[in-house]
Amino acid sequence: MSLKFKRKIENFVCRNCGKKVDGNGYTNHCPHCLWSKHVDIFPGDRAEKCGGMMEPISIENKKGKWSIIHKCQKCTQKKKNKISKEDNKETIDSLLKN
Repeated sequence: MSLKFKRKIENFVCRNCGKKVDGNGYTNHCPHCLWSKHVDIFPGDRAEKCGGMMEPISIENKKGKWSIIHKCQKCTQKKKNKISKEDNKETIDSLLKN
């Protein structure tokens, strides 16, 4: 299994909020509601069999790098994903208040 990032450009409809998302090859969550889907073991590999919905549960700032912490609703695994400039600022702010 390769640890190398695999850029995969995919558009999708968010299973949480139903909005259409145009992927850019680095898109790993919905920029509207910030939910994701548990599909990768390593970024872009699409090798994870779980397929559960990943709920955004918090925001983390480590050394000036902001990330969304997602928790899988099916297997409970937690993962970090970088915040994107396209992400909804109000949704990010609401997570910061948690």
